[in-house]
Amino acid sequence: MAATRTPQQPSAAQRRILAPLALAQFICSFAGSNMNVMINDISEDLDTTVQGVQIAITIFLLVMAALMIPGGKLTDRYGRKRCLRVGLVVYGIGALMSAAAPGLGVLILGNSILEGVGTALLIPPVYILTTLIFTNLTSRARAFGVIMALGGIGAAAGPLIGGLITSWLSWRAAFVFQALVIVVIIVLSRNLEDPLPPDPTRPFDTTGAVLSAVGLVLVVMGILAADNNVWLMIGLLAAGALVLLWFYLSIRAKERAGKEPLLSTDLFRNRTSNLGLVTQNVQWLLLMGSSFTIATYLQVVRGYDAIQTGVIFTAATVGLLASSLAAERLAKRRPQRTLIMTGFVVTVAGIVLLTAMAGGSPAPWALAPGLLLIGLGLGVMLTPSVNVVQSSFPEEQQGEISGLSRSVSNLGSSLGTAVAGTILVAGLTSGAYAAAMITLAVIGLVGLAAAVLLPRKPPPA
Repeated sequence: MAATRTPQQPSAAQRRILAPLALAQFICSFAGSNMNVMINDISEDLDTTVQGVQIAITIFLLVMAALMIPGGKLTDRYGRKRCLRVGLVVYGIGALMSAAAPGLGVLILGNSILEGVGTALLIPPVYILTTLIFTNLTSRARAFGVIMALGGIGAAAGPLIGGLITSWLSWRAAFVFQALVIVVIIVLSRNLEDPLPPDPTRPFDTTGAVLSAVGLVLVVMGILAADNNVWLMIGLLAAGALVLLWFYLSIRAKERAGKEPLLSTDLFRNRTSNLGLVTQNVQWLLLMGSSFTIATYLQVVRGYDAIQTGVIFTAATVGLLASSLAAERLAKRRPQRTLIMTGFVVTVAGIVLLTAMAGGSPAPWALAPGLLLIGLGLGVMLTPSVNVVQSSFPEEQQGEISGLSRSVSNLGSSLGTAVAGTILVAGLTSGAYAAAMITLAVIGLVGLAAAVLLPRKPPPA
């Protein structure tokens, strides 16, 4: 029977492999969004301030952004499966430590540091293994569709799931839930095979890792400082740009000397990949920025609790799930470029519709049509953007491009929260929320422009 299966149909073994990879993306996306509805509960329980909990969330984003590129590179040396499982263990320990945290310091160590490090170790292998195991466009599109669907659900439904757990049990139970999911992933991944053997002799560019980490941290800190001090923001962004320039010059010098740098400069010469990375960054910016703005609006302006807010977000979750799971069929019928362009058009239309209807009607379900369009648009384009980038490079460069791709996406998540937060802090009125959403729509047009510039037929890796 196996001989009659077409190459585009995933085998039972591939489907078993896909389950832990998709769950890993789900739990990491969930961790990035569910704390938004637990801030008040955590601050009261730990006798700290709301700002203190926000600092913990910010450090988590910084650690992920700083370590994603080195995490991707380590997979070449130690193997994709080993890095995945080590990342899962570190993440699980961090989740349990957070659940038992007696104060803010332990919460930062568990959630911000250990979960951030664990995420940076386990996410690159998810995308590398998917690219290596699913070798043709449609099966890979289906696999990435499932992974991105669960990732999107984790981000979009994180407030609802976190709100339900917090209301019924405690905010600490939300971290226990994360640890339990990690255990399930470890069990499901026990028979996972690494298609490429690790190379322990592979050199690791420590200088490049430090420079890239410091540069990304400075950039994210600069973005997050925008709502407090403009001059501090400019200084941090300038310092981050200079360190990243130093990083680029460092890897060029190593290549000229015949050494292996943290990232190959070839990664930045691929026009298709560069444009795909821009679309990835903007997509996650739109997802996290709109999620943050809408959740804050519903709780601050309309006075909804965490559960009510999460229920309203169900419309976006349904849209994202439906379009993500259709990724395989869409990839067969339409070019990747067309799907990305369509996704941006639908998402921007959803943002405009949501802003108009939220201002025109006090009914909670007035937001549902716009949220549904946002979810549908994001689901349509998340998968082809990842596919375009990962498929632009051969097997030996999958560790590098996966780390870079995930770092760019996480930077987009940080940017989305920072941009929206800066506008809201500048003027916490109903008009500020509309201004934040319109700003996100304008940024979405930048992503659409990058998608238009993608080649109609991407060259093979």
